[in-house]
Amino acid sequence: MATFGRHCQNLTIPITISSHQPLFSPPLFTTNLDATSFAQSFLQRGRILAAELTIGNQTLQSTYNISAAFCHPLSGISDAPLQILTHGVGFDKVYWDLPYNAYNYSWVSNAVEKYGFNTLAIDRLGIGASSHGNPVNEIQAYAEVEALRQVTLAARAGTVPGIAKPGGFKKVVHVGHSFGSILSYWLSALDPNVTDGLVLTGFSRDTGSAAGIFFAGWDIKLASLNQPFRFGSHTRGRGVDGDFLPLLKNYVKSLGSNPSFTSQELWNDIATTEMRNLIVGLNDTSVTPQDLPGGYLTWADFTANQFLFLLPGHYDVGLGLYTETIKQPITVGELLTIGAPPDSSNFAGPVLVLTGDKDLAACGGDCYATGGAGGAGGNIPAQSVKAFPKARPFKAYIQPRTAHGLNAHYNASAAYDIAHTWLGTHGLGGKA
Repeated sequence: MATFGRHCQNLTIPITISSHQPLFSPPLFTTNLDATSFAQSFLQRGRILAAELTIGNQTLQSTYNISAAFCHPLSGISDAPLQILTHGVGFDKVYWDLPYNAYNYSWVSNAVEKYGFNTLAIDRLGIGASSHGNPVNEIQAYAEVEALRQVTLAARAGTVPGIAKPGGFKKVVHVGHSFGSILSYWLSALDPNVTDGLVLTGFSRDTGSAAGIFFAGWDIKLASLNQPFRFGSHTRGRGVDGDFLPLLKNYVKSLGSNPSFTSQELWNDIATTEMRNLIVGLNDTSVTPQDLPGGYLTWADFTANQFLFLLPGHYDVGLGLYTETIKQPITVGELLTIGAPPDSSNFAGPVLVLTGDKDLAACGGDCYATGGAGGAGGNIPAQSVKAFPKARPFKAYIQPRTAHGLNAHYNASAAYDIAHTWLGTHGLGGKA
């Protein structure tokens, strides 16, 4: 197999969308207790909060910028398919190209350097460095799937600024994770001809049965209060080692415990708590506080991060802690519309569902717990074939020893090989 190397560049893709979506009466989000109250209402049995808050319909027409990272082999943009990578909730495009441990957990590195693909990883509309917007009535799943569609059309037409590909990409594969998989699936249902193949990670069509457990595990907070130096309006101090830790140590001593510990020990003690979130960004002078409104929410701390995404004993805790520092929020509008995709897609090309065996969001923590109703393959993701009646072929693969955050587990690269080999087998491979 050839080794290609890679060249990457950051891009800004202007898009104009027209999205028909609900108009909600915005809940109040001023304090973290408001977030808790919202969660209680959202999770109440027999209650459909989205319906209660809907006051009408709207057509959102606006122009936005989508932030993206484009990578191709060092030899140049290849004739291989373009993978459009859409991240899930809680992350941005960095999810696909994690720099931790020399990029050993990078989907992009595997796709481009080992298999010769081109990749375009986007920040979803409203997230990361893409345009933000009203978190209730603007940044909804409807708008995001239309944004994904416009990015795809630009890539196919060869009109993405900064990508010198005359005539555009002839073949496009949509790769998603979690919410990004839902959007990719949704896109294939709305416009089956816009994609040539789907790889849906962290996905099943049984998410409804586990959604309540998953969302409850967030212990949601206002993003601006949870990480104020990234998502709020607060300015930085002088840094963790130079300012905050001595202050915290003196405070603990003032309580009468008078402990004797080093700064590193103290840091280890607070690394999994919400307190660590309060100081994320203190040492990073490149971070500009985003001053996000209250409708942008996030999970509480690293303990919630593990509960939602990580399988104990099968991931590097250092990488887990890193993902906490780069986590991204979810909007109320996304939460209210995430369950609205069509029941099925008429897409007739190759579909691969690749899900961890212990995925909480997709399978309630056990993808083999079918209760005798597993269908083809005897697992929950395999039942997704019902959503793709025309897919040729359809395959569900269960990645062992892996929870929802596929890319953060020790064996992530094995899953990458499964996906890229499968694409090659079905006419959508790179230039290996």
